Amino acid sequence: MYHKTLSYRLFTVFNYIFLALIAFLCLLPLIHTLAVSFSGRAPANANLVGLIPIDFTLDAYKKTLSNPNFLHSLWVSVQRTVLGTVVTMIIIFLAAYPLSKDSLAFKSRTWYSWFFVLTLLFSGGLVPTYIAIQKLGLMYSMWALILPGAIDVWLLVLLLNFFRNIPKALEEAALIDGAGQMKILTHIYIPLSLPAIATLSLFKMVGHWNAWFDGLIYLKSIDDYPLATFLQTILIQIDSTQLSSLGRELENISNNTVKAAQIFIGALPILMVYPFLQKYFVKGMVVGSVKE
Repeated sequence: MYHKTLSYRLFTVFNYIFLALIAFLCLLPLIHTLAVSFSGRAPANANLVGLIPIDFTLDAYKKTLSNPNFLHSLWVSVQRTVLGTVVTMIIIFLAAYPLSKDSLAFKSRTWYSWFFVLTLLFSGGLVPTYIAIQKLGLMYSMWALILPGAIDVWLLVLLLNFFRNIPKALEEAALIDGAGQMKILTHIYIPLSLPAIATLSLFKMVGHWNAWFDGLIYLKSIDDYPLATFLQTILIQIDSTQLSSLGRELENISNNTVKAAQIFIGALPILMVYPFLQKYFVKGMVVGSVKE
């Protein structure tokens, strides 16, 4: 058989080795950051740390987790990510469902579709967006970080195409049974769209978690910054004045180790969420839902 031939086996082994090397290269920066965060002050400052910690210590994490500003910014990022993702998913579900219908069921579908697509090609720019946020009274609030990007048209297009692949026989059967459009959406389309929900939610979560520029211009106080903005504004500054008050802890703590610890803690939530959503990336729930 084809899958038992020597050439096929060699090709499979080569693919596994190649993908393993690519995965390892992607993990190298994270492993290095983790090693630096666990290392002592001297080797970290001398750039001697590779992939294994030198002079292992947890002092950098103790300092990071005892910093109230860091913990508050972490909580702000969690709030922004959860609320922003939920708002976006609700909006794109309500928009993608009618746009996934054909022109006979929704006559103005083409015009509305082009209306959304045009926003991918043209943007109002930073200054008009800032003025709009200011005039709407959203400055210095969480909504200034969420509402401008609430309608993610790229995710809307992806979800729209996913809805089109759902067999129409399911919707027709529900209509015969007396179900309305909202019930069809919540009882048929959403349950069958778990792979799409997981994938698009992860995209939006990563986007919100890593966003830093909007927090810099829309929020006034550093106490209200999300984590990405906090790291961008704080970690690039020298913390020697703050570290000087630690006394004997200076033996194991340096600017580099504290930065590495904060960066790793900042990336940890997304790394923890990803494994739970990964299985939906390759799993199709529509296949086999209608038997011929």
